[in-house]
Amino acid sequence: MTPALSFVIPLYYSADTLVPLVKEIEGLTIDGGHELVLVNDGSRDATAGLCRELLRDARIPMIFVNHARNYGEHNAVLTGYRHARGAYVVNLDDDGQNPPAEAVKLWAHARREGLDAVYGHYGQKEHSAFRNFGSWLTNRLTDWVLDKPEGFYLSSFRCVSAFVAKEVAAHEGPYPYIDGLILQVTQNLGALEVRHAERAAGQSGYTLRRLLRLWLSTFVNFSVMPLRLATLLGLVMAAAGLLGLGVIFYLRYTDKGPDYGWGSLMGALLVFSGTQLVVLGLIGEYVGRMFLTVNRRPQSVVRSVERAG
Repeated sequence: MTPALSFVIPLYYSADTLVPLVKEIEGLTIDGGHELVLVNDGSRDATAGLCRELLRDARIPMIFVNHARNYGEHNAVLTGYRHARGAYVVNLDDDGQNPPAEAVKLWAHARREGLDAVYGHYGQKEHSAFRNFGSWLTNRLTDWVLDKPEGFYLSSFRCVSAFVAKEVAAHEGPYPYIDGLILQVTQNLGALEVRHAERAAGQSGYTLRRLLRLWLSTFVNFSVMPLRLATLLGLVMAAAGLLGLGVIFYLRYTDKGPDYGWGSLMGALLVFSGTQLVVLGLIGEYVGRMFLTVNRRPQSVVRSVERAG
C-alpha cells in the first residue's frame, strides 16, 4: 500500500537529536498513513546504531539507508527520494528545527491546492546570523540564475509530489542542487509560512566551504550565466585596454603627459592576466564537472538498506 506521505531525513552526526525527532514523527496521525526514510550520510558517531534500534521498535514503516561515506545534504536527500514510496515526500533537517507537525501542514497545503512542490518559509528564523545571511544571499542569486518566480523563497524544508521526487531522483550528476532540479521539472509551486524551532543540539554543519560549494553548484550546474559574464568582462577589459592605449599614445605624441614605463606596463599586465586567470578558472570549473560526470563519479554509494514494516 502506498503511504500518503514519506518523511525523508538526511542524517549527519545526529545522535543527539534523532530519537526524539523519530518518536514525534511516529506519533503523527495522517490519513492514508506515513513512512520514514532515514539516510545516514557517513556519520561516524552513534547515528547508524540508533537508526537500527529505531528500526527494531518501529511503529510505522521505516527505511534506513546507510551511505558508504559523506556525500552532502543534497545527495542524501536524493537517496531518500529514491527509496520513498509516498504519494508526497517531505524532507526535513535532522536538528529538530523543522517540526514534523509543520511538515504535515506543507503536505496538506500541497494536496489541497494540487501543487507539485511547497516550500516552507519562516516568519522568524532561529538560525545563526551567518546561516541567515547565506540563505538570503542564495535566494538572491537564484532569483538571477534559476528560472523561478522572482522573489519566491527557496528553503531546505519542502514537500514534493511523488512525480517530482521521481524525476529529480533520476539525476545522476555528482553535484546535485535539489531546488534547481525541481525548477527544471515544474513551475507549479507554492509556499507556506511555518514555524522554525530552535536547534535541539549541536551546531549547524553549514560552513563557508559548504555554502561556496552550494553557490558553485547553483551557478555552474544550472546556468551559463557565469560564462556570459566572463565574455562581457573580457569585452569590457578589452575596450578599457584599447581606450588606455589611445590615451597613452595621445599623451606620448603630444608631450602632454609623463613618461610611461615599467610601472604602468606591469600594472596593465597584472590586471589583464588576473582577469584571464579568473575566466580560465571558471571555464575549468565547467570542464572539470563535465569530466567528473562523464567519468561517472558517484553521486552517492549506498552501503546497506534496512526496512521495517
